[in-house]
Amino acid sequence: MIRRKTTRARRRVLTVIAAALAAVLAVLPLSACGSAAGGSSSEGSDPNAIISVNAVEPTGELLPGNVADTAGWKVITQVFDGLVTFSSDGGLEYDDAESITPNDDASEYTVKLKSGLTFSNGEAVTAESYARAWSYAANAANGQLGAAIFATIKGYDDVQDPNGNPDAQLSGLEAVDDTTLKVTLNAPDSSFPYKVGDVAFLPLPSVAYDDMDAFGKKPIGNGPYTLESWTVNDSIELRRSASYTGPRAAQNGGISFRVYSDLDTAYADLQAGNLDILDQIPSSALPTYQSDSQIEAYSQTGPAFKSITIPQSLEHFQGEEGALRREAISLAIDREGICTKILSNGATPATDFLAPSIAGYSTDIDSDKVLSYDADRAKQLWAQADAISPWSGTFSIAYNADGDNKTWVDAVANSISNALGIDAQGLSLPTSKEFSTEVNERTIDAAFRSGIQSDYPHPEGYLAQGYDSAYADGKGLNNGDYKSEAFDSYMDEAAKETDLDKAVSIYQDAERQLLKDLPVIPLWDMNVNAGSSTAMQDVVFNYMGLPSYYQLTKRG
Repeated sequence: MIRRKTTRARRRVLTVIAAALAAVLAVLPLSACGSAAGGSSSEGSDPNAIISVNAVEPTGELLPGNVADTAGWKVITQVFDGLVTFSSDGGLEYDDAESITPNDDASEYTVKLKSGLTFSNGEAVTAESYARAWSYAANAANGQLGAAIFATIKGYDDVQDPNGNPDAQLSGLEAVDDTTLKVTLNAPDSSFPYKVGDVAFLPLPSVAYDDMDAFGKKPIGNGPYTLESWTVNDSIELRRSASYTGPRAAQNGGISFRVYSDLDTAYADLQAGNLDILDQIPSSALPTYQSDSQIEAYSQTGPAFKSITIPQSLEHFQGEEGALRREAISLAIDREGICTKILSNGATPATDFLAPSIAGYSTDIDSDKVLSYDADRAKQLWAQADAISPWSGTFSIAYNADGDNKTWVDAVANSISNALGIDAQGLSLPTSKEFSTEVNERTIDAAFRSGIQSDYPHPEGYLAQGYDSAYADGKGLNNGDYKSEAFDSYMDEAAKETDLDKAVSIYQDAERQLLKDLPVIPLWDMNVNAGSSTAMQDVVFNYMGLPSYYQLTKRG
């Protein structure tokens, strides 16, 4: 339950949101398939054990406002604490915040910080630490990928000049005193208390501004771990922070993020006991991992929505021709067959643009069945598009080779080829870093694998961040640069609605617009398929479907 001191009217705004979301955003703790992997007690565990986990190389430096990949998220959320965190079932919990209090229409918020907060270097965490970090991330002159999430804060438009003053601050932020931050928004935003759980809202110590590039290579945070070393393409070593006093106290000595170029190698290390946690089972092992006696296996519905982004700038995919081709591509993909045969039921075919654990998820919103496999209808639509402008060349789907992507991308490409009679192929880029760089810099001339697994469990985190115009042009997760006034207006309307049920209705109207425009082609929602070594005692997964690193323990 969210604790706050406020008037009845103000209390109602967040209480309605918190209560409704707690009921519908349930992400159940993962259960072991086979023998159980430890209980909830750490009795008998080694409190100084270093837990090894799989990773890929982060795309860039570890700056809160610039982290847009899961690899970076895994690390930076252990080095930093934010205002709020979320329980394993998606419930909002205060972290650095003591309270987040809205005014009557949720257009202003007063954030009260707990007293005595510090960064690992001893500097106090204050309201100014947050205000300055948010302004830095929002300011276009600083080129941060997460900038657009601050768009609802007053003064955001004033700091959108890429050649402007990089030190300019958001006018909607006022550090009243060391523990009080007043936030004035451009318009009501009922999702704000959840939105501040996004990685971009983390605070920064003053030393960061001396040399932000250097700081991003070895950040100083206020979280349960400190970054000891980062060896590129090898490992990132975190160690338990001696000064941490927050709610996520580490129950182990540290986390070793080991970089793997492919998941099959990581799985072999897991089987051999050379890796403690593997958060994604490779496709090759999905049919058998749950009965593998060498590991402990886990499976659970997860929050990861997967898709293919077709950039708005891609040739043949604009206007009427583009609309026909986008729908044809969607109809040409046999999601059910791929989920069953290729992914061994490790995923659920997408029925909308959310994930099953998120409020508003629907299995019947697609009334026109554009997410269903229909090769005949797909071929007809493709022919209609050819009548406007004949197709030539290859439909390419780009992906990174150091993830478990090739098998399903090839299956999707084959499905499209067979249905439409065109050449469709996967386009492999060597690493996640190279892939993400081309996507972020808009140099990728192809469709590409994509998806959303929001930092905060709220439909706004999937829909606004993925498709609102404010998050396009390198300022967020709208990497296809989709821009729709109709969709944006739905997002604005939903943000004003403090009743979750009414907001969900608006979000679903927005999804119907997405089903018409198909800026991305929904594929499936990934289950969490994970494994641990038999040496592990306590294995806990968080609301993101990733290991809750601070709670992992190893037998003593």
